[in-house]
Parts: sequence; C-alpha cells; structure tokens
Amino acid sequence: MRLGAPIGAAVAGFLCAGGALAQDAPAEADWDLVKDEAKKTTIAYVTTTAGLSIATRCVNGGYSALLVGLPETPRRTKTRALGLTFRDEEGSEWRWNVTTDRTAVVADFPAPFARELRQGGRLQIVVPGGAGPAQNLRYDLELPASGSAIDQTLSACDRPLVDPRDLELDAIAEDGLQVGMRWERRIRPTYPFRSRYAEGFAVTTCVAQPDGTLRDCVIETEHPGDGRFGEAVLKAARDATVAYDGDQPTAPRMMAFRVNFIMQ
Repeated sequence: MRLGAPIGAAVAGFLCAGGALAQDAPAEADWDLVKDEAKKTTIAYVTTTAGLSIATRCVNGGYSALLVGLPETPRRTKTRALGLTFRDEEGSEWRWNVTTDRTAVVADFPAPFARELRQGGRLQIVVPGGAGPAQNLRYDLELPASGSAIDQTLSACDRPLVDPRDLELDAIAEDGLQVGMRWERRIRPTYPFRSRYAEGFAVTTCVAQPDGTLRDCVIETEHPGDGRFGEAVLKAARDATVAYDGDQPTAPRMMAFRVNFIMQ
C-alpha cells in the first residue's frame, strides 16, 4: 500500500511543488510522511494498487487533502462531486476542486476527510462518469490506519484530531444550511484589497447561534492559499445572520458555505 520510489517521488513533487523533502521513517502500518521545514510543509500520503494516491498536507498554515490519479476531469469543469463511504458508515457526496492536473482534486473539507482517513479501513469512492458516459467508476480500497503521519499534518495546521462538528456535516444541505434555516443577511465579502489573483474561493464552516449570528467560523480550505480570500470571508461573516422557520432553536447549529471570488 506504500508508494514505491518512482511513484512516491512524483506524488511528493506534485504535492510540494518540487521542494526538497525530508522523508521520515514511517511507523509500521502508517502512512508515509515527508516534511519540508523551509516551506513549512508536512505531508502524509499513501497509494493503492489501483494507482490512486491519497494525501493530507499542511503548507504554511493552510490545510488540504488530495486525491491524485483519478480519470481526467473534463475541461472547464472546476469542481467534482465524489461519493465516499468510510468503513461501514453511510455513504455521502463530497465536493472536490479540480487542480491544474486534471487527474487530481482537492477537498472542500480536508480536515474532516483526514480525520476519517486516520482510522484506516475500507474506503469506497464513486466517480460519476469515471468509466465513460453515464458509467460510474468505483474504487474499493483498504487503507492502513495512520497513528502518527496524518495526525502530524493536522497538528502542523492547528487542526483538532477529533472535532464533534464533523458529525453535523451530513445534515448540511447543498446550499450550506440545515433544514429549517435560511439566510436573513447574506454574507457579502469584499474582494481582497490589491489581490494579485483574478479569482479564488474559500470554503467555511460556522456555528449559527439561536439568535442567528455566526460564531466559531473556520476556513476549511481556500485557494490560492495566499490570496487572503479566507480572511475576507471571516471578516464578512461578522455581519451575516440566519433565520429559522418555525420555533427558534435552543442550541447552535452548524452551517457551511463556499464563496467564489471573481475580479470584475
């Protein structure tokens, strides 16, 4: 299940953009771990006999999770929905962002994905249209648990090893809200001042309070990592509010949303 030398070098180069990597001796039955202290990079990765590589990484404070080796994504497609089933849990759909390498995708929710991976076990991935028009491709994988490598990537980016908020992800609808919630004052971030990027995005989770205000917002992922898009979203979230249909809830509820930035 480990990366062989040629494949490992290629994937590590893709993940770290060609930087010099120091590879730690992995613990038995753990994922491979590589570090680049100069670039503040920590990567845990593994590959499968199906040729699909999976990685979690912390790069200069930004956390991400990647799948490399999927069937090539059609041109002009920026996001890709994949069906994931961990062990004996119920399957669900996860959104991924297509990279410049059309066979690679980056998760909208990398830390929750990594926390699932660290347990190891069976992982089924369904790629809609991956085997041809209207034909799905299914990967049925058995992954080793990671008692150290994935944890090091999470800790390097100050992400918790266990987060109870992960349990609410499946309750969030496609619009980012749970049933009975609606936007009262939508989030309206300002394009980062003097940004050198023409576009970008940030995926954010927040806890909606019973009074409708948003608290404990976390940037799950953003791209480009130095585009300050996440910072703009967090600032705007202070003024955004939600409302509830029916009785006002007595406990906070989690929500998630994606903001796409395009310079006019």
